[in-house]
Amino acid sequence: MTNLTPVETKSINIHEAKTHLSHIIEDVKLLGQPVIIAKAGVPQVKLVPLDTQVTKRKMGTLKNSISIPDNFDQAFDSEIAEMFNGSHL
Repeated sequence: MTNLTPVETKSINIHEAKTHLSHIIEDVKLLGQPVIIAKAGVPQVKLVPLDTQVTKRKMGTLKNSISIPDNFDQAFDSEIAEMFNGSHL
């Protein structure tokens, strides 16, 4: 059994919420702490972060499905040189 410490819930009034909504949303998202918005001291709503799953990239998914030629970095040297020298026009 794990000991979970309760998350402190911050309470703010509607005027402050309207004034600083974007900052409040960022704080809730980054810190994961809910915020209660109150009207005249009476709690009205709770702003909580969404539970979004961040999926990590799986490395090596294209292994053996593509190939890069050994001369890749020199494959189009003559064509590129022609473009820079203006002889392709």
